[in-house]
Amino acid sequence: MKMLINGEWCDAASGKVFEVRNPATGDLIEEVPFGNEDDVRAAVEAAGEAFADWSTKDPRVRSKILLFAATEVRRRNTELGTLLTTEQGKPIREAVDEINGFANILEYYHALSAREQGEYLKIRGYGHAAVQRRPLGICGAIIPWNMPAIIMGWKIGAALTAGNTMVLKPARTAPLTCIRLAEILEEAGLPPGVLNIVTGPGETVGREIARNPGIRKVSFTGEVGTGRQVAMDAAPTMKHLTLELGGSDPMIVADDADIGMAVEGVIRGRFYNCGQVCTAVKRLYLFDSIADEFIRHLKSRVEEIVVGNGLDRGVSMGPLNNRAGFMRVVTQVDTAREQDEGTIITGGRTPEGEAYKRGFFFLPTLVTDVPYDSILFSEEVFGPVLPIATVSGLDEAIDLANNSRYGLGASVWTRSADVIARATESLEAGIVWVNQHLRIPPEVPFGGMKSSGIGRENGSRALEEYTEEKTVLIRL
Repeated sequence: MKMLINGEWCDAASGKVFEVRNPATGDLIEEVPFGNEDDVRAAVEAAGEAFADWSTKDPRVRSKILLFAATEVRRRNTELGTLLTTEQGKPIREAVDEINGFANILEYYHALSAREQGEYLKIRGYGHAAVQRRPLGICGAIIPWNMPAIIMGWKIGAALTAGNTMVLKPARTAPLTCIRLAEILEEAGLPPGVLNIVTGPGETVGREIARNPGIRKVSFTGEVGTGRQVAMDAAPTMKHLTLELGGSDPMIVADDADIGMAVEGVIRGRFYNCGQVCTAVKRLYLFDSIADEFIRHLKSRVEEIVVGNGLDRGVSMGPLNNRAGFMRVVTQVDTAREQDEGTIITGGRTPEGEAYKRGFFFLPTLVTDVPYDSILFSEEVFGPVLPIATVSGLDEAIDLANNSRYGLGASVWTRSADVIARATESLEAGIVWVNQHLRIPPEVPFGGMKSSGIGRENGSRALEEYTEEKTVLIRL
């Protein structure tokens, strides 16, 4: 596969490539250009040349291109889902859902494109005021490997609808689906230079996107340390920033909750995509009175999860995406075990058998009686491991849930209106679910508090993030 710069599919300026391998088998899938700063600068130049025409097009014309692309993506969802599973590892059902989610985002912004941006005011003593919203210009996007299609959709959907052009860097371990989606957008009529894809390492390509003075905004999704570096690199040129930096989402189950529903919420909320979701359930707090029953049902359901190659029939959880992530999960579980931080009641190791030796597989894991200061609670565990603690009631659960540097998502499971009101008011998170977890429709703003980031993606709010205001005061 090639990079996309100014409508041309090309190799890197360096002539170098890097390998993309299947995380389930270790097999080579594709070689991709190893881009560098020069490639980013060429993409910025192309995006700058394309901006004048793209930003002045009728918004309905821009949005039709997104709609045409969405229709084609849906038509090819199995093909694209297979590619996503092959490079990322998730089961094919989850991959096809993600591809359809990308199409859903483009369709949403198509529908939103006719909405008037800005506002008009009549102010006594001053006259008339018009608050105009204009596209920022060239924007940069840095995409992670865990949900590449969805997160690409979040960033390009709002940015392109608002009239911006973009330079996008996919993740090194999962760039192929992003490239294919860009091809479909080009086939749908996206003009040259509006969307440019530069593949390569974060140390060069990512940093140049953050530093380049021609780029007005950077939207980054990834871990906290890298997000801080992006912010520091962007600061000298006063870029607009959206940083979504991960989370350690608490799930609180009250004593009046529907246990069956909540158990299924854990299964999807923790083990979807092998637990590699920033808003996954990563800390489970159970009211004392229901803890034993809940854990018994949950253990039974977890042991029904079928681990394997995401392309194989019947598999419900694939491998971790890369060696670094795999080793971090292994280290976190081993550390908790060595320090006697809880009891592993299922999982806690790699599965046995020849089929698992070449991939980054780890069994779905439950750890009970976890002390509140355990590494499993204090660090983000980006894999299929769930620490569980019991609480005396809602006040203790909320205190523990908020005792984290993260504040991305949280959920509460209850039938009580009072519990819902208290929890949704008090939980320090950018999104709070009630009797559900992980679901994020494109209509709602998404982002975090505290170290989980700044800015919002999704919804009409995202269009504001990709525009700037100009106030015009008129006295007649």
